[in-house]
Amino acid sequence: MKSIILLFLFFIAISQVSAQKTRISTSEPDAQIFVNGEKAGIGSYTLKLDAKECYNVRATKPGFLMYETTLCGKKGGPEAPKVFFFDMQKDDSEIASIQTDQSNVDFEIVVNPDLTEDEAWKLVYMIVTDYFDAIEVSDKETSYLRTAWSVQSFMQNTIRTRLILKLANSNPLTYKVKLNSEYSGSARTSVKSDELFRPWDRVLRKYENIIGDFTTRIQKR
Repeated sequence: MKSIILLFLFFIAISQVSAQKTRISTSEPDAQIFVNGEKAGIGSYTLKLDAKECYNVRATKPGFLMYETTLCGKKGGPEAPKVFFFDMQKDDSEIASIQTDQSNVDFEIVVNPDLTEDEAWKLVYMIVTDYFDAIEVSDKETSYLRTAWSVQSFMQNTIRTRLILKLANSNPLTYKVKLNSEYSGSARTSVKSDELFRPWDRVLRKYENIIGDFTTRIQKR
């Protein structure tokens, strides 16, 4: 009986020694590592692989691209390497943008009384076309203007931006301006897929001065 127990313990020890493992690490020491959706470690983690199983491994860090791979045991799929390294790169959509309190917010611009309505509208048109190529709606009589969505795709994100201007008050002449900035979280999202976009607290750098241009060129001083 004693010999059977010893033999059993011997086989357990052998199986533990020979158990397949993969050492996972990231170029960012504070990146979070997830295995099958559950947080497993920060910066590095040793994954023990069941021979017949595959594991989804993901590495994330704010401001960086998300990385994902599948690691399998010997019988579960292509055999995982003993070492797996995530070389993480910065999120190119964040590099091309700034965080701001000017996105998706209405700003009231009280027009300089020295400007006539025609002069103010011409300035509005000039400012908008400095930043946007296409104007979808422009109605001088009601003082309403809306640009078409301007779309830019990144490695793991799609950003769409547009500007809406409307009359807030006739006396004194006041416009309400909003810069809509939205993201999808995926590359090459169709601009028409409204349900996939969400408000973004950032704006692309090429639009960062547009609200300032309205205040300096049109607003009452």
